[in-house]
Amino acid sequence: GTVKESGEKHKGSVEIPNLSEENEVDDTEINVSKKKGEGDVLKDLMRTEGTTKVREALRDYLKALKTEFTLGMILPTKATGGQELAAEQKVSGNTVQDSVSAQPLDTVGVKIPTVQIVMREIFNSPAEELYSIFTTKELVQKFSKCPAVIEAEKGGRLQMFDGCVSGEYTELVPSQRIVLKWRCRSWPDEHYATVALSFKDTAAETELQLECKGVPLADEDSTRQCWKKQYFEEIRILLQQSKDNME
Repeated sequence: GTVKESGEKHKGSVEIPNLSEENEVDDTEINVSKKKGEGDVLKDLMRTEGTTKVREALRDYLKALKTEFTLGMILPTKATGGQELAAEQKVSGNTVQDSVSAQPLDTVGVKIPTVQIVMREIFNSPAEELYSIFTTKELVQKFSKCPAVIEAEKGGRLQMFDGCVSGEYTELVPSQRIVLKWRCRSWPDEHYATVALSFKDTAAETELQLECKGVPLADEDSTRQCWKKQYFEEIRILLQQSKDNME
């Protein structure tokens, strides 16, 4: 903001710690702070008249949010129950199928609209080797290029990409299946998706199917790209490097 008398600009922040549908907007706390220096007149203005303006904006925001949330809760009728809202994309190369199906609020942790992501990939390696890449700390750190926490046992922790991804192993069947509670740091607190990785040997190759349920609707594209770019493509590079070293 700018103080009219001096024309100087001052920066600060507004923090709203308790915004939720359980609180009335008028009861919402609004904390105002400013960076070092003058500008107290702006800080005082934000605490008084500014707070009123912020609460008016919050009231509109919550109204819009509830409307969007309600739309996401409309369940399919019997007539449409068998018709999935799916987008399938077939591309060349090793990708067999990449599909996303909209789900009627598959909710984990907090109530937000979510989707399910399904991806199938072919890797030129045995299932045992591919399974090890997801469950061995050293190999995870190689393809992710970051320190990682990998406790590959039921209830064991998972943390990757400098803490951007975290979770917990809930099921492990060697060379066949891995199930995780999985989340991105940017997601709402305590919200986890359920990730199931299924490994199927096909001759000298392995078909890997990913099912990721409970992905926040707003993070659908970024989550798909995370698995595509940061997991699958990097794992292929690691497998090729391993093959080249053996030769």
